[in-house]
Amino acid sequence: VENAIDAGSTAIEVLLTEAGLTSIQIVDNGAGMDSEDALLSFSRHATSKIANEHDLFRIRTLGFRGEALASIASVSKVRLHTSNGESGTYVHMEGGRLIEHRAGALRKGTDIQIDQLFFNTPARLKYMKTLQTELGHSIDLMNRFALSYPGISFKLSHDGRMILQTSGSGDIKRVISDIYG
Repeated sequence: VENAIDAGSTAIEVLLTEAGLTSIQIVDNGAGMDSEDALLSFSRHATSKIANEHDLFRIRTLGFRGEALASIASVSKVRLHTSNGESGTYVHMEGGRLIEHRAGALRKGTDIQIDQLFFNTPARLKYMKTLQTELGHSIDLMNRFALSYPGISFKLSHDGRMILQTSGSGDIKRVISDIYG
């Protein structure tokens, strides 16, 4: 979600299955990535968000892809569809290994799906709380994003049921109403 915000998205949708343990899908309409950046996004300590050394003194991003995506890809099965509007890319990773990289669809933005979280490290699953607790963490985080970025439309669904939906109108009172009723 942070990368989607950094990419200038005006609409971000998060779809969870079993609180994200079975599947997490994030779809945005942001800037997308070219093929080189799509592959780079799965490299540890790599980023396309800094172009030169002067950018280190004016960081205005929420994070760097190489921190989160590399870690997530190492313990799950990831499918990334992304397009900057000029070229589309598809990347499939499993357990940190590149399975497939090819040209993809041209819908501008990014669609990333994470399946079978911790499939190759079952010992880490024992540190997960109940599904309800994990879902609560996701809902809390999405509510915070919606309150912080009222100009972005956020949708969060769990097992096919809509949990959160904001308009992205920029009206903070409406976002508060969308969250708290």
